Parts: sequence; C-alpha cells; structure tokens
Amino acid sequence: MLDRVFNPEGKSLPPMRGFKYSSWSPLGCDANGRCLLAALTMDNRLTIHANLNRLQWVQLVDLTEIYGERLYEASYKLSKADTARGELGDFSEFQRRHSMQTPVRMEWSGICTTQQVKHNNECRDVGSVLLAVLFENGNIAVWQFQLPFLGKESITSCNTIESGINSPSVLSWWEYEHNNRKMSGLIVGSAFGPVKILPVNLKAVKGYFTLRQPVVLWQEMDQLPVHSIKCIPLYHPYQKCSCSLVVAARGAYVFWCLLLISKAGLNVHNSHVTGLHSLPIVSMTADKQNGTVYTCSSDGKVRQLIPIFTDVALKFEHQLIKLSEVFGSVRTHGIAVSPCGAYLAVITTEGMTNGLHPVNKNYQVQFVTLKTFEEAAAQLLESSVQNLFRQVDLTDLVRWKILKDKHIPQFLQEALDKKIESCGSTYFWRFKLFLLRILYQSMQKAPSEVMWRPSHEDAKILISDSPGMGSTEDDQEEGTSKQASKQGLCDTGKGMDIDDTAEDSLPQSSDIGGREPMEEKLLEIQAQIEAVEMHLTREHMKRVLGEVYLHTWITENTSIPTRGVCDFLMSDDGYDDRTARVLIGHILKKMNKQTFPEHCSLCKEILPFTDRKQAVCSNGHIWLRCFLTYQSCQSLVYRRCLLHDSIARHPTPEDPEWIKRLLQGPCTFCDSPVF
Repeated sequence: MLDRVFNPEGKSLPPMRGFKYSSWSPLGCDANGRCLLAALTMDNRLTIHANLNRLQWVQLVDLTEIYGERLYEASYKLSKADTARGELGDFSEFQRRHSMQTPVRMEWSGICTTQQVKHNNECRDVGSVLLAVLFENGNIAVWQFQLPFLGKESITSCNTIESGINSPSVLSWWEYEHNNRKMSGLIVGSAFGPVKILPVNLKAVKGYFTLRQPVVLWQEMDQLPVHSIKCIPLYHPYQKCSCSLVVAARGAYVFWCLLLISKAGLNVHNSHVTGLHSLPIVSMTADKQNGTVYTCSSDGKVRQLIPIFTDVALKFEHQLIKLSEVFGSVRTHGIAVSPCGAYLAVITTEGMTNGLHPVNKNYQVQFVTLKTFEEAAAQLLESSVQNLFRQVDLTDLVRWKILKDKHIPQFLQEALDKKIESCGSTYFWRFKLFLLRILYQSMQKAPSEVMWRPSHEDAKILISDSPGMGSTEDDQEEGTSKQASKQGLCDTGKGMDIDDTAEDSLPQSSDIGGREPMEEKLLEIQAQIEAVEMHLTREHMKRVLGEVYLHTWITENTSIPTRGVCDFLMSDDGYDDRTARVLIGHILKKMNKQTFPEHCSLCKEILPFTDRKQAVCSNGHIWLRCFLTYQSCQSLVYRRCLLHDSIARHPTPEDPEWIKRLLQGPCTFCDSPVF
C-alpha cells in the first residue's frame, strides 16, 4: 500500500520526482537528425523524448505503458511454454510481476539498416535503432525503432531475452566489426560480480551477425558490484585486425576484457587494474576515438587510463588528475567526456572545509580541457566525419583560441589552404568560413554596457507611468525627455563607437585615427566571408540542379526556380566552372525554353531570382528564400538552422521524394540541423 508506483492513488507518501537514469541515442534518430533521450524516472517509468523545436522537449512514447500492455495480453508469461501463474493477490506473484516490469538500465545501439518491402515488391533500405531495457528479474527487452522516430507508430518490434543474471545492475551494447561484418550483443553486469555477453538475434537487419551462445567474461561471485560498462572498438597493431575492449568499474577496481576474433575463434583476455582509487568508483567514461578511459571516486580524484597493446593482450598506463588543484576541495559525483575528447565534464559539490562538511550542496558542472588548440585543429583538418556540427567540442577549442588571440594562427591557415587546393571538399570551405566569422567577432568592439541589465531611468519611468500613482503630464513629459535624451546618447555612442565621455576629446580623436586600419581589416574579413559564402552557395546550387536533372524526364515545373538558379550561376563572368556549364546546358536543353517562374502569392507578379537570400516582386513584397531548394518561402512558418545562418521551408505533401530529401539536409554554411 505504501508503494508509490503501484498505488499512486493511496497518497500515503508524496509522488517521487526526478530521474534514475538517462541515455542518449546516436545522432540522426529524430526528425531533425539529432538525438533521442530515453529517461527512467524515480517511479520506474521509461519514456522517450525528442527536441522537435528549439529548446522544446516533447515526450514521444511511454514504453512502460506499452510493455505493460504486452505483458497483460500474454497473461504475464514470457513464452508459450510457461505454465499459468497465481493471481495478483499472491505476494510472490506480485513480486514476480513487479520485477519483470521495473527497468534498471537502458542503452541505445548504433544505427543499423533494415530491408523494407514496398507495395510493388521493391526493397529499400530503412535506418533503424535498437533500445535494450534491462529489468530487475534479469530479462532484457530489445525494442526496434524505425528512423526517424516519430512515436508509437515507429515501433517495429519488441523481443524479450532471458539473461540468467541474478540482481542485474548495468547494461551495455557490444558492437564489433570484423572483415566488414558487424557483430553485436549485450553485455550485462551483476551486483554480485559476474559479467557476460548475450547474443541478440534480429531479422532483416542488413550485414548483422551475433554470437552463437553467451560468453562469460567474469564468473566469480566476489560481491564486487558492476557499476558501469564501456565497450571501445580499437585496432590491434600486432595482430593487424580490429578488436574490442570492454572495461567495467567494479568497486575500486577496473575490470578489462580484450575480445579478438581470429581463425581459432573468439579470444578473450581479461584482468583487473588495481591501485587506482581508495574509494569505490562512482563514474566512468571513455573516449572511443583513442580508447582512453577516465574514472573518478567521490574524493575528487580522476584517473586517466591509456591502453597500450602488447604481443598478447594489453596493459594500462594511468595517471592521476587532482581536481582539487583546479577547483579546490570538491566531491565528484560523475564524469563524462565530450564526443571528440576535447572536454571532460565533472559534476562537483563543495568538499570539506576545516574538517566540516558544507551545510548546503551546490551541484556544478565543471569543464576540463583534455586537448590543446593545436591537437584540436589537427583533428579537425584530418577528420573523416566531415561535419562541423558533430565536432562542436573541437571547434569550441578553436573558437576560444581565436577569440583570445584575435588572429588565426599561420600554421592553421596554411594547412587549410593546402586542403582546399588538394581536394576542394566543401567541408574545408565551411571550416574556413567558421574561422573567418570567429575572427570577425573577435575584432568587433564589445558593448560598454551589459545588454541584459535594465537601466534605472527606464525603471523610474515605468513606476511613474503605472496606474494609481497620480502622475501629472509634467512628470510624464520630463520622463519622456529623459528617455529621449538617453536614447540619443546611445545612438551617438553606437554611431561613433566611442565609450568615453565628451571630456576626453583628444584621446577620442587619436582613437578615431587609429581605428581606421581596424575598420579596413573588418571590411577585408567581411569580404572574405562573403566570398566563401558565395562559393558554398554555388556548390549547393550545382547539387540542387543535379537533382533536378536526374529526376525530371520531360519539361516539368518542379516548383524549384531552375531557370533562375541557372541564370544566377552564369551571371558572374569571373565564375568559370566547366561542370556547372555542362550541367546547365543539359538542363536548359531539357527545359525546352520554358522558364517556370515563381509568382508572388499576394499580387501574382513574377518573383525574379536576383538574390540567393530573398525574392522581391515588382510591388515590393519580400519573401525569404529556402537555402536548401532556393524556393521562396511564401508562408508565415519556416525553419531556421541551429546557428540562425539560414532559413528553410517545411516540406509539403505534394513535394516529390527527392525534394523532401533535399529539405532534410543540414545547413550548407555550418552543418547545423534545421528547426
């Protein structure tokens, strides 16, 4: 009767609020190409949320409710061979049903590809993702979702696996690639100590394989609970093949297991790393790019473990990171490493002062840089991801360095120019645009007043104008004159860009004389930014025209201003791109002198294509252009990229599939998703 989950109407205790655990999906799972969030609340309810609009989270599905309905329809039997159980009034049956519906952990898999059969018996590849949910009784429910995940209708299947683990505590996916064959399984840890991998059988998943039988990594019941498990894919330099490193935090020790597939089968090497912490490990994280593992205990000590391969297995070199030298006396509650290993985030509270614990706990998230600016820049230049948004932690280090020094280092400029000359990928052009924008921002004069701080004069005016104060017309005129004079001073200050008072006239004149080179530098940088933006625009225009050419057989109005885009590309005499000229020639031949111009929805006049950002009709009506298809957005609702670089229109039901695919793309300037 006191259970707040099974008897919420009893009201014997207040409702439980908060979260036990949360898990982020890989990038590219929601409608915007970002992450989904699986959240397990304190009352054992598992839900999935998505960030559909900017800063707005929406619950998409309640998996606890759906799984409960499935169990109810199956009479709470996991298989048909199970015999009938007792009624709910029996306490042992109540415990059984409670444990089979209470999640302990959940983890997302990587994105995999499944085959879907259309109505015309044609197969197409569809992305899907798996969510494994571990329950108190040791069972694992594997949910399969079709991407992009929209809600209950995107659930493809749900299979339950019996792990045979007593008192399970943690779960992780084991994903291993060998000879272009992807293998997968689930690693389960127990509060009593054992760790093992379970096979996961899935149908219709392209290139997917699993184990034939469970593999026990550690079988001793040594009462060291498994707190956290991480799986890291690595390359073995001696065996010349890929391998998988599994690390688990067990008490104050780190258990590691190296899995290697050879001709003889699956080789398993395991051991423990001791002497790391004097207290139990409270959190562990791993950098999957270089295999570095970070552990922390509650006394503010973080250990960095670097794996080093030997002829047979591997060993770890570890070094201590004392947070007390950076943040003072602190207690640590959790750590996480950023996706590209640039930052280590640490949750801390105040430590002991003069042998006394603090009265109140103030939780803070502290950031520790793990890479230098030079390392981050080199990683961005040699990246295989080719996406700035997915490497935002590395770009943040570069941004901070340029803002601080107010110039782009010479070695980075030269290396980037060589990359652009050698391969010409638009990724390096976007990287160059990012650097120029940060440089322009660093050279702008900071405002003299804090923009968010309200002024005292405005507050006085509001009080005098408030009802019930009996203000006279003279008071109102005086307040209005004060506000007008203050506004005039602000406008003057903005126009001259001078923060000093009128008394310092001589220093001001000298500043104005010395400021001219700075203004020239800003104009030069702005010209470079516009040139790079124009290059990226032309490259994307070529891509859009290529899609138009591939998907139109006859003269057809595709709603994309094809003729306007062609004329815009050919209008610049200095732009000589043979590929673009050949493509435009083929398209104009296919269009057969048809123009298919856009028309203003207000006055039906023609919208000429003279600007890539907006369209203006002869009556002065202005419509913004979609940066993905270059159509005019003649509606009140449209999307913007995350950094507000550009706008894009929403797809409509009458749009063909290839236009909808174009509208799913990221920003052509900063790689950010579009909301």
